[in-house]
Amino acid sequence: MALSELQWESPVVLFLLPVMLLPWIANSVEKTIVWSQFLPNDPLSDVIGIVLKSLASLAFFCLILSLAKPYYPEQTIQRVVSGAEIIILLDRSRSMDESFTYRNKAVAGSRTVGQEDSKRRIANKYLLEFINKRPDDRFGVVLFSNKALELLSFTYNHDSVRAVINASSLGKGLSETNIAKALIKAAEMYSNKDYYGSRAVLLLSDGGQELPIEAQSLIRDLFQRERITLYWLYMGGIKGLTNNSESGLSTTPDRKLHDFFETLNTPYIGFEVESLKTFSDSLDKIDKQQKDTLLVNEITPRKSMIMPVLSIAIVTLFILLLSKIYSVWGVRQANQ
Repeated sequence: MALSELQWESPVVLFLLPVMLLPWIANSVEKTIVWSQFLPNDPLSDVIGIVLKSLASLAFFCLILSLAKPYYPEQTIQRVVSGAEIIILLDRSRSMDESFTYRNKAVAGSRTVGQEDSKRRIANKYLLEFINKRPDDRFGVVLFSNKALELLSFTYNHDSVRAVINASSLGKGLSETNIAKALIKAAEMYSNKDYYGSRAVLLLSDGGQELPIEAQSLIRDLFQRERITLYWLYMGGIKGLTNNSESGLSTTPDRKLHDFFETLNTPYIGFEVESLKTFSDSLDKIDKQQKDTLLVNEITPRKSMIMPVLSIAIVTLFILLLSKIYSVWGVRQANQ
């Protein structure tokens, strides 16, 4: 921080600065001698006198500055880091309250991963780990069911992000889902903002839907204009996103939504979360991909400079006190 950026809470006190000249104009000791030639030539004493007067002026100077209460104001500093701006879309539908299931080609049917481990709780657990690994990212959080709710706008405060994600696990989900509104809300959060680097939307949901033509067109335009990468962590379990005409999965709403995402003019990757390991591996892959150079605007809080200036004054006064004690001791020794 430059000295030119220094500000004062009580600038009027600075009018007392001429007081620092007192040690140079005050003469507290006067001696009358018969003949000046009796005085020995002592250049060392002259130097010590100049040093002591300079220290006294410095003490006055620092004390007056501390009374003026100097500080550096809150500032915005731009840093270059490796990361991204990521919006997390959390599905708040009722199906996310169900136990997480995964496919196993060697076993028919499905099995649950613990009675209390709902899809939402598992998703939040791995999301928190993902956030902890990316300290320089700027996150936003959107919760959606039949409506999209922006819970947290873009922030570098990861404590707030973690608190919002933990809070999203509370209560029961709703019966309806509108992914179109969620995607539009996420893209609009980037609107009218400066482009600092990589942008991504992380969609966590266990199902899809066939979007209206108007919504598809709007989503496609928004994602292309804002240069957004889309990731879908699909927790649909045994339904899957793979094209399987024999089972009829190619016509499911989930598959249709996946097919639409692939028509976007921006990067898209769909991850089928078939197990806890694939969930972790998917987030690791996203973590490795989103490592572009990012310009970060970091706000530094107001910084008081009273203590540094006051510390200098205390040190100089201590040195002057020692010199005075030494002078008194020397006079007593000479008179003995």
